[in-house]
Parts: sequence; structure tokens; C-alpha cells
Amino acid sequence: MTPASPPYADTGLLAPEWGQSGAASATSDHAYLRALLDAEAALTRAQAALGLAPAEAAAAVTEAAVPDRFGIRSLAARTPAGGNPVIPLVADLTREVGDQYGPYVHRGATSQDIMDTATMLVAVRALGPVLADLGRTERALARLAAEHRDTPMPGRTLTQHAVPTTFGLKAASWRSLILDATDRVARVRDSLPAQLGGAAGTLAAFQAYGAQDAAALTAAYAREAGLAAPALPWHTLRTPIADLAGCLAFTTGALGKLAVDVLTLSRTEIGEVSEGSGGGSSAMPHKANPVHSTLLLAAARRAPQLAATLYGSVAAEDERPAGAWHAEWEPLRDLLRLAGGSASHAAELAEGLRVNAEVMRRNLHVTGGLIVSERLSAALAPRLGRARAKALLTELARRTHAEGRSLGELLAEEPELKEVDLAALTDPTRYTGFAGALTDRALERR
Repeated sequence: MTPASPPYADTGLLAPEWGQSGAASATSDHAYLRALLDAEAALTRAQAALGLAPAEAAAAVTEAAVPDRFGIRSLAARTPAGGNPVIPLVADLTREVGDQYGPYVHRGATSQDIMDTATMLVAVRALGPVLADLGRTERALARLAAEHRDTPMPGRTLTQHAVPTTFGLKAASWRSLILDATDRVARVRDSLPAQLGGAAGTLAAFQAYGAQDAAALTAAYAREAGLAAPALPWHTLRTPIADLAGCLAFTTGALGKLAVDVLTLSRTEIGEVSEGSGGGSSAMPHKANPVHSTLLLAAARRAPQLAATLYGSVAAEDERPAGAWHAEWEPLRDLLRLAGGSASHAAELAEGLRVNAEVMRRNLHVTGGLIVSERLSAALAPRLGRARAKALLTELARRTHAEGRSLGELLAEEPELKEVDLAALTDPTRYTGFAGALTDRALERR
């Protein structure tokens, strides 16, 4: 029996984005070892179910395929010799099973069958917590959107005040992205397939061992592994990996959108929102840094490059590529970790987010009423003519900046506007368009 070593995983010292989340354990070396062993045991059980191996062999392999019976560090040390961890693992598992049933270990398969199947198992298991945390985030944002349906705030475009909006619509928009991510992750997770093709994708060895139906064999293996059954062996048909790359990169990006908005709105000079539990500074005691948002944005910055590597591996030559397949393992694990950690941070962020409605209302007036110039253009054009209305508002906007007086005050001095209800027209809280209705519509989505 191979001496066992403690479960090994990165400590997360340099990975605050995911180091303390469920993604750490779900994607650890120990988790991969478990998945590799599960894939091997499922293969023997599938053959036994079709009469291609004794039931006793399936039981023996399943009993032996326990992670704690294998030394991860020893496997890692022997992996470079063959280029993947399956080769040394098969040797150790065969020895654990014993002489009588050892020949049924890995029978008919190739290393990529087991590695790809194990990778799908790791992904399925890691995506469960991701979906749970996305659900927490969505529910928290739904509550914020409903509570602040009519809370006015400045809308910003190209970093500048544009027209008023509501915080409810902003929160509902964040939630929409989270639901988009949830839909993509759930769809991909439920479609991730087992891999079984043999040496070159023909399943020839299984036929030599007595298999009569390739589809039945693949279906049995997928069923035993708990994965979807593929239509074809996908050694060089990397759709499952590309689908994972896409949904994981999108998810971290969607959560990054939430983060970048919170980072902007929580700036000291804006102060419209704040994280419920800010992080401290090593040098400045007064600071409460938006740590969750910072880590979310860090993950969103990294994810696209990782996904690019996975997309690059779609161009995989022959019936098994040299390098393209191997290049996937670490970027995919990193993406799973970033998505898992991001979902966890996002849930904490959304559930603890503090909204300062009074500051939002105050900030509407920072530009002295210019935030409603669009409304005034539309309202004054019928009375003054379009050209005259535009010229007047342009001039008064200049004077607002130059004289430090509000746009409403300057408009009130214009003789031709004496009968206009300027108080209503210049009130930014009364120019939020269909924000409330759009928020309601967004919240109907489940």
C-alpha cells in the first residue's frame, strides 16, 4: 500500500480572490485525485454492467479507489515522466486492487479519457457552490432593487453626470447580469460529458474486449460517472472545455461589473454606497477599503486571458494533440477557482451593501441643475423653438459654471419663461423616466 500523504491544496496566500472559498477545496489536488479515481472506478463498473468485466472486479476497483490510499506528492513527482498524472495513478491503483482484478483497471481506456472525465467531474462539483452563491447574490440584489425602486441618483456616462436614474434600476441591472451568468453556468454544468474513446477515439480496445455497442458503452460509463453521455469521443472536439471557458469568464465579468460600480460609487467624494464590512489599511487607520469589490475586479481582469488559452486549445490536431490538451488543465482550474471565489465574494458584497439614499439625492444637485438639461431641452423647444431653446440652455450652462448659480435660478430670470413651472422641470427627482417600470419588469425575471 502506498503511504498516504495529507490532502494537498494551495494555501491561498497569494489568492485572496478564491483562497478561502469553497472553490479552493473543490479544485484542490486532492479533489482532482478523487475525480481521477472516480473516473477509473466508473469505467470498471460500466464494463461490469455490460458483462465485459466481473462484478467482483468493479467492486474491487471501487473499494480501492479511495484518495487517502494514494500519495499525491508521489504522483506529482512521477507525472512529468508521462506528461499526465493518470499514468502513475493507474500503476498505483492496479497495485492496490491486486493481482486478481488489477487487469480490469483502466482496461480499454487512454489517459485522456480519464483526465477529461475527471476534469468534468471537478467542474460539476465546483459549479454547485458557484450556483448557490450566485443565487445568494441575485436574491440580495432583488431586495435592494425593490427597496430602492424609486431612490433617485445621478446616472453617469463617460464618468460624468448624465441624467437621473434610480438605484433600484441599477441594482436590477446587476441582478440581470447575475441571472445571465446563472443560466449559462447551469446549462453548461448539466451538459458536461464523460470522455471515452480509447487510444484514438474509435473505442477499438473495448470492441476487442467484447463490447457490442459503442453508444451503450459510453452511456453506461457516463451514467456511472454521473455525467452526460457524449455523442462522440471528444479528444480533439473541445466544445465542453470551450463552453466552460465562456461561462466562467462571463460569470467573473458579470460579477466584475457589480464590483466596478460599487468601487466607483463608494469613492470618498461620491459616497453613495459602501461595503458592509470594509477591509483595513496597514498604514491608514481611517480607511475601510472595499475589499470584496477589489477582489471581484481582480478576478474579472484575469479571467479573459485564462479563457483565451482554453479557446486556443480548440484547434487540437490529430486524434490527440500534443500540448493543446495539456495546456487546458491549469487555466481551467484557475477559472473555476476565480469564478467560485468571485461568486462567494459577490454574495457577501450584495448582502452587506449599504445604500446612502440621502447622499444620492444630494449628488443630484452637484451640477447646479444641469443634470436635467435634456428634459429642459424637450420641454422648452415647443415654447421657444428648438434652436432658441438649445442656444439658451448652452449659454445658461456656461453661466452656471462661471457664476456658481443654479440653472433653475438663471432660468427664472428669463422673461419668456415666467409662466413655466420651472420648479417641476428642474427637479431631478422627477426626471427618472421609466426607471421604476423597468425595475419592476426586471424583477419579474426568475
